[in-house]
Amino acid sequence: MSVSAEAALWFLPFVLPICFFVALSDLRDMRIPNQAVLLLVAVFLVVGLFVLPLATYGTRLLQLGVVLIIGIVLNAAGAVGAGDAKFAAAAAPYIAIGDLRLLIAIFAANLLAAFTTHRLVKFTPLRRIAPNWKSWDADGKFPMGLSLAGTLAIYLTLGALIGS
Repeated sequence: MSVSAEAALWFLPFVLPICFFVALSDLRDMRIPNQAVLLLVAVFLVVGLFVLPLATYGTRLLQLGVVLIIGIVLNAAGAVGAGDAKFAAAAAPYIAIGDLRLLIAIFAANLLAAFTTHRLVKFTPLRRIAPNWKSWDADGKFPMGLSLAGTLAIYLTLGALIGS
């Protein structure tokens, strides 16, 4: 992996609770709170300054801007939700560009697993554990924050374990 194991290890304790909150919020309310997105950016701005070389730090901030612009365009086209676009942009600086293919594979596997699990649980007695989640009844919509947050969490965990 291109991501530094040290950087991933430093980011993990701050990012994992945010990812958990984002996934839960999207399942429960079908929205990703702006505060969580801003907190994710703030963690990168502070921790990243200490654990990344300055040139890498700047490049990663540029990634945030590029992904945000792409997300705005996709949101305007109705392809993704606004919260999903903002979360993807906030998560972008944590990703080493050399790991993009790996990230896409993690996201694809995670999306398939999350979608399948969500749809299966929706029609089982397990649904009674969280009967008021809006995601159960959001026809034609899926709480993508579950997959996006899960992908970032898995990526950073793998980075901490086997990163460069």
